[in-house]
Amino acid sequence: MISSPASKTYVAFGAVIIWFSILLQYYVSLQQANFHFIETLKLFLSFFTVTTNILLGFCLLSLWLAKEKNLGVFFSKPSTLTALTVYILVVGLIYNVLLRGLLHPTGWARIADELLHVASPLIFLGFWIFFVDKTKLAYKSALTWLIYPIAYIVFIVIRGYLINLYPYPFINVVNLGYPKAVLNAFFCVVLFWLLSILLIWIGKKTVKH
Repeated sequence: MISSPASKTYVAFGAVIIWFSILLQYYVSLQQANFHFIETLKLFLSFFTVTTNILLGFCLLSLWLAKEKNLGVFFSKPSTLTALTVYILVVGLIYNVLLRGLLHPTGWARIADELLHVASPLIFLGFWIFFVDKTKLAYKSALTWLIYPIAYIVFIVIRGYLINLYPYPFINVVNLGYPKAVLNAFFCVVLFWLLSILLIWIGKKTVKH
């Protein structure tokens, strides 16, 4: 899959941009927290945007640097790549539809924000469209792909219960209460599933034509 000069160049470009955006956001967060490294890292890794971009960064880096067939096997699977595409598209959709405007970052913070929520989804979507083999995608995979987002939701709910802090307002139990927060979480899971079905369907339609 990653054998042509075009695909190698694209993967290298994507890896550089995504890792730059992650490191830039961490540096910005460090500045805001007066360079408390451990506390910043714990908060940093509580965001789905960050953990998902890190997954994308490792994926593209493994595909870019792999010298042997046994390297990057997991990240080279079409099912894995499609799942990652779903995850980062949900990041972009939720941020740009629901969260944009709640904060008003400036300077480097604004650049990191746009890279993580706009550039990264577009880069990985382009990679999926042009370079991922979609011939063997299966609808049953859509349920398996929900493991990561559901695990994340469970994690932040438990974490929030323990420290009374939530990374996103639509799942903030303190402000919304459990019924509303759980309902919002359910709708998020449904969004992941529907988008998974859509990408699988698009992949199958693309193959037929």
